[in-house]
Amino acid sequence: MSKGKDKTRAKRPAVGRRGALVMLSLLLISSAVLRVGTEAGPALAEVRSGASTTGESGGGDTGGRAVASEDVGPMIAALQARERALEKRELQIEDRMKALAIAERSVREKIDAMVAAEERLTATLSLAETASEDDIARLTSVYEQMKPKQSAQLFSQMDAEFAAGFLSRMKPEAAAGILAGMDPQTAYTISVVLAGRNARAPTE
Repeated sequence: MSKGKDKTRAKRPAVGRRGALVMLSLLLISSAVLRVGTEAGPALAEVRSGASTTGESGGGDTGGRAVASEDVGPMIAALQARERALEKRELQIEDRMKALAIAERSVREKIDAMVAAEERLTATLSLAETASEDDIARLTSVYEQMKPKQSAQLFSQMDAEFAAGFLSRMKPEAAAGILAGMDPQTAYTISVVLAGRNARAPTE
C-alpha cells in the first residue's frame, strides 16, 4: 500500500508543474500580444493620419488648387489685356468722334458762310440789274426826246449790238427817225441785228 501511494505522490507534482508552465506560457503570450497591440495601435493611427494628411493636403486639394491657379492665372491676364485693349479702342473711337464733330461743325460754318455770300451776291446782282435797267430806261427816254439827226449821229458811233438794244426799246417812230438819219450801211447793220433778235425771240 505504501508503494502505491508513493507512486501517486510522485506523479502529482509532475502534472502540477506542467500545468504551471502552460499557464505561465499563456500569460507571457498574452502579455506579448497586449504589448504588440498597445504599441501597434498608435503606430497604425499615425500611419493612417499621415496617409490621410498626405492624401488631403499633398495629393488632393493642394495639387488641385495649384493646377487651378495655374489655369486661372493666364485667363485673368488675358481678360485684363482684353479689357485694356477695349478701353484703348474706346478712347480712339471717342477721339475720332470728337474730330468728326469738329470737322462737321467747320464744314457747316463754311457752308453757312457760302450761302450767306451767295445771298449777298444775288442781292447785289439784282440791285445792279435793277439799277442798270432803270438807267437804260432813262437813257432810252433821253434818246427818244433828242432830235432824230442828233440821235442818228450818236448811234452811228455805237457798236451795232449796243445801238440795236436801245432802238429795240424805243417807240417805232423814234427808232425809224434815227435809222433814217444814219449812214445807209450802218443803218443796214443795225437793222440786221434787230431782225436777228426778233427771229430768236420765242413766238409762243
